[in-house]
Amino acid sequence: MRFHILTLFPEMVENGLRTSILGRACQKGILDIHAVNIRDFTLDRHGRVDDYPYGGGAGMLMQAQPIYDAYRAVASACRSKRPLRVIYTTPQGRIFDQKMARELAQEEELIFLCGHYEGVDERVLEEIVTDQVSLGDYVLTGGELPAMVMIDAISRMVPGVLKNEESGETESFGDGLLEYPQYTRPEEWRGRQVPEVLLSGDHGRVEKWRQERSLERTRLRRPDLYARYDLPGKALEYLRQDRLGHTDMIENIRRRLVRVVAASESGVLLWNPKSSVYLLTARDRDAGERLLSLTKPDGAIYCCHQRFLAESVAGRFGRETVRECCQAVYSRKTPLPEPEDVAVRPLDRTEPEGALPRHFASVHGEDPDCLIREGRLFGVCPADGDEGPVGVIGLCIDGRIGMPLVLAPYRRRGIGQALLRFGINRTLEMGWTPYAQMGADDMPSLTLAEAVGMRICREKLYWI
Repeated sequence: MRFHILTLFPEMVENGLRTSILGRACQKGILDIHAVNIRDFTLDRHGRVDDYPYGGGAGMLMQAQPIYDAYRAVASACRSKRPLRVIYTTPQGRIFDQKMARELAQEEELIFLCGHYEGVDERVLEEIVTDQVSLGDYVLTGGELPAMVMIDAISRMVPGVLKNEESGETESFGDGLLEYPQYTRPEEWRGRQVPEVLLSGDHGRVEKWRQERSLERTRLRRPDLYARYDLPGKALEYLRQDRLGHTDMIENIRRRLVRVVAASESGVLLWNPKSSVYLLTARDRDAGERLLSLTKPDGAIYCCHQRFLAESVAGRFGRETVRECCQAVYSRKTPLPEPEDVAVRPLDRTEPEGALPRHFASVHGEDPDCLIREGRLFGVCPADGDEGPVGVIGLCIDGRIGMPLVLAPYRRRGIGQALLRFGINRTLEMGWTPYAQMGADDMPSLTLAEAVGMRICREKLYWI
């Protein structure tokens, strides 16, 4: 991984990052630290890179030209085919954390811009910067120290930098908790003993003790972290009061498809970033309004578990499209028998192009190519295979089983039931609870779901 640091003090950056663990990673070629002196790109004959701010004020501002030219020199030499991320270290940015470190470690190259004096001309920030990032709510003399801290944290996530790969994930914040206490020899020091469990050789007891100490330490020292860590647990505790009606939300948490935005005794709000869906449930309208205030409506889809929530979404965000749905759940653990005379198989790109896969995708809001590419679309085809699929079923991106679709001439032959049994059994094989959703007035789908043993929830869902 390559780090390019645009700075007025390249020696400071080089000396700080080319020692210890990061220095060894550079020697092995795992990391490449490239400090670029912004002064080398100024057009001023005296080497100046700053000037007085328009409108007056204390201090000097770094000029746009030398920064931009330094950036262009670096960008033109970058080998990565991905869009370059340029990080400006500033107290005004998003707070840096372990999640961001892990995200940035996936990049091949990163550019850091280190400001100095009173800041940087806003125009060059608008021109080149993709991420404004802060270490916290305080001000330093320059951006070099924040950049070095971020590079250290990011580098630890790069494979091969640490000798023990596991240590990069098990230390503080790796799982959202502070790290447990650690001890080394001697067993007793100044009258203080190493906890007995760590000397027992029982790895199960040791792991349990460490988890308990991490939870306790986080709860006492960082209650803000503890509250975020325990959100899935709080959400599931609320949702399991009506397990059948909230199967979709429970399964989305279990399958780690969503982020728990909020969870309390009065409601739960989930966010699926891949499908841009908010799932929410609340005890009353006031609680629902509080949850909705945490959402960003632009481009988002809402799945509401109460009618008053749907009304609030429509009123607050000016939405009109509401689809009332029923939820069907297969709550047993035993697979269903599948008829031998109806063969269901994954569909691939070699299938004759027809309307059915596209129609399924339009009904369930997914790209048919994506469904096929990810192996989530299945079909029943005639023996000769010339017509393409006559019936399809898919496993949707949000965890649902998409109700099967069958061409009219092939209905009432058991194909729809065979497809739904197939979808239920595949879901059970993955260890999940099968569930599906259909329009509240879609009697054929409701009848089909009941025929294979699915339970229909009394409460409706509202998609907006």
